[in-house]
Amino acid sequence: MPKRFGFISTRFAGTDGVSLESAKWAEVLWDDRHISYWYSGLSDRAADVSMCVPEAHFGHPEIVWLNQHLWGRSRRDPLVSQRVRAVTDYLKSTLYEFVRRFEIDVLVPENALTIPMNIPLGLAIAELLQETGIPAIAHHHDFYWERTRFSISAASDYLDSAFPPRATNLVHTVINAAAQQQLSLRKGVGSLLIPNVFDFSKPPPEPDEYSKDVREAIGLKPDELFILQPTRIVPRKGIEHAIKLVSRIKDRKARLVISHAAGDEGYEYKHMIEELAREENVELLFIDDRISEVRQIDAQGRKLYTLWDLYPHADLVTYPSTYEGFGNALLEAFYFKKPVVINRYSIFVEDIEPKGFRLAVIDGFISKEAVRMVQRLLDDPTYREEVVEHNYRVANRYYSYGVLRRSLRTLITNLTGWSPKTK
Repeated sequence: MPKRFGFISTRFAGTDGVSLESAKWAEVLWDDRHISYWYSGLSDRAADVSMCVPEAHFGHPEIVWLNQHLWGRSRRDPLVSQRVRAVTDYLKSTLYEFVRRFEIDVLVPENALTIPMNIPLGLAIAELLQETGIPAIAHHHDFYWERTRFSISAASDYLDSAFPPRATNLVHTVINAAAQQQLSLRKGVGSLLIPNVFDFSKPPPEPDEYSKDVREAIGLKPDELFILQPTRIVPRKGIEHAIKLVSRIKDRKARLVISHAAGDEGYEYKHMIEELAREENVELLFIDDRISEVRQIDAQGRKLYTLWDLYPHADLVTYPSTYEGFGNALLEAFYFKKPVVINRYSIFVEDIEPKGFRLAVIDGFISKEAVRMVQRLLDDPTYREEVVEHNYRVANRYYSYGVLRRSLRTLITNLTGWSPKTK
């Protein structure tokens, strides 16, 4: 019989990588009639297939207090240990209830055993796995050793035991080769590399009645190029490179449109790129107040658009990040058949570049060759069409749902003995 999968995370809501990729896993699992259920601290999943426990979210006051006393210091007070234990026991009891209520066959911790945003949740999952022997697939997105904020802690024993744990009933999956290597070196466990994916079997949607006025609504003039930076405003996104690039586009008016807000890591970086844009005579357009997770009308009566509403209108997508765990926005640009400018961040160099995509590439600075290619992509429609169609085909080969489906079937067969051939 097909299986019941229980996804576990701090949050299944919004457009973060964990929420998006877990939904894709569930969609692919449903192709084989596996049913997915959801446990988290914040959820936008259907109520009849989910269980929401506020203490599982990293924003819960108790978890915030614990994080304040666990990070940036090397010793912890006994009271902190007691409170970690209390929350762990409570969360473990709710996980047991989740497994019983939905008769879960396989658990899928989504980053909850990877990055220690909620230490008690990770400990609770690790203990549940050890106590029950229930099969589990840990889907790791970004490990604690990849973040400097976790480098000094009073939680080393917790990290050793649960981030991630070692258990015979637990298999590990990672999204890039560097994580696979580090997991093996640091924890002595093997893992399967399953990259982020996209459903390339479905053609990209064309603008409809709702989204056909995007350019006008966000303030672009008919003769201006729409250069899209589809990211948050944080330093690792390298937006200064996009500004430098736009400043070197000749004979065409262009605006750099930034889709998401600053704030996650303060506003200094935003102020810096604003100053740089003034110096380079580049017009920035911040439209985070017009972007939402779903289409809706705001309090001022304005239409709010999704990120997917923007892509069909863009002339060029800039992705000059200095670091990414993978790069979902890159796959989205391939899917919508848009030319891309990319910085050679480490995961791109190791995992993505060898696949053979045709991109305008920079390597920490804007080269003359990158500018020439961008200019050709903008000025030569035939060449642009050739490039984006090539990238779509390559992405479909390496990052499609079919790739994910084959990997998940292998994992499930190894864990449970289930095979789609025996349905």
